[in-house]
Amino acid sequence: MTTNATATSEIITDIPKMGMPVTIITGFLGSGKTTLLNEILQNKQDLKVAVLVNEFGDINIDSQLLVSTDEDMVELSNGCICCTINDGLIDAVYRVLEREDRIDYMVIETTGVADPLPIILTFLGTELRDFTNIDSILTVVDAESFDAENFDSEAALKQITYGDIVILNKTDLATSEKIQELEDFIHDVKESPRILRTTHGKVALPLILGVGLTPSYLYTPQKEEHKHEHHDHNHEHEHHEHHDHNHEHEHHEHQHEHHHHHSQHLDNDGFIAVSFQTNKPFDVHKFENFLTNEMPKSVFRAKGILWFSDSPLRHIFQLSGPRYQLDANEWRTSPKNEVVFIGKYLDTNKIHSLLNECLISSF
Repeated sequence: MTTNATATSEIITDIPKMGMPVTIITGFLGSGKTTLLNEILQNKQDLKVAVLVNEFGDINIDSQLLVSTDEDMVELSNGCICCTINDGLIDAVYRVLEREDRIDYMVIETTGVADPLPIILTFLGTELRDFTNIDSILTVVDAESFDAENFDSEAALKQITYGDIVILNKTDLATSEKIQELEDFIHDVKESPRILRTTHGKVALPLILGVGLTPSYLYTPQKEEHKHEHHDHNHEHEHHEHHDHNHEHEHHEHQHEHHHHHSQHLDNDGFIAVSFQTNKPFDVHKFENFLTNEMPKSVFRAKGILWFSDSPLRHIFQLSGPRYQLDANEWRTSPKNEVVFIGKYLDTNKIHSLLNECLISSF
């Protein structure tokens, strides 16, 4: 008995953060997940948070907070860290769990067209369930752009179904009628949903962290007798294999590589990612005309690095629904264009053709 107790103690000391509470953030394309993550990372409540993301590119970390950075982790002066999921979710979680410094919460961002179920199952169905505890699942919804077409989306529907809290973001850009329509829809999908209205992802952290909304029976060995009681987290396990592929696909989208395959889930919803790369610069006026007059209306999200012929700067491009923005900084590599568009039933050849027409022909 003494030997077993000692062995157990040694195992526990290898993972200093037993029972780490985990918050999973899901939400549709451009809903404001990354804005919410920035709010969490720059919080003023002395919470030590680890944020796991697919890439650092979107995380706008205050330079005054930055302490150090390496290939897959950023450390902040307020004790928070940001870690990428490049080598897989389980590996990223262990990198956080094995750190000696104090961490109060772990927050994980899912990709925008993903069913969150595979991430939930990773915590419930692997050894991570012995070291972590899902605290809540947050679903961020763009109150301005979420529309009837999104209501028909399998991914969007599941994100709301699984969410313990639905955060209606960008409410300052939506009419009161639109907000009421969304809340009515959420009430149709979920019984007694928790809904928070926000602008710019600003929400008091005690409302979303440490709320203990995921039922404890999910962490007991006798799950079988309860499996129908909480369908938000437990139904449709048979889709696990299909959606694992989806996460791998989306990680590569962020690398702006060309893809000729999509997961079954993306095919069901009709979502397609169209990537475009070239070593020639865009004419800025032609590209703006493409965005405002030629780009298909079914593009929900776009992002990339842009090179314009009349500017020496590197432009970070973000498009969400009807809005886009360009932020400029210095090139650290040879200039080039890398951009990806995500939407429903997109015609890859047509988008490539329209973008090629925006290029400067003399290069």
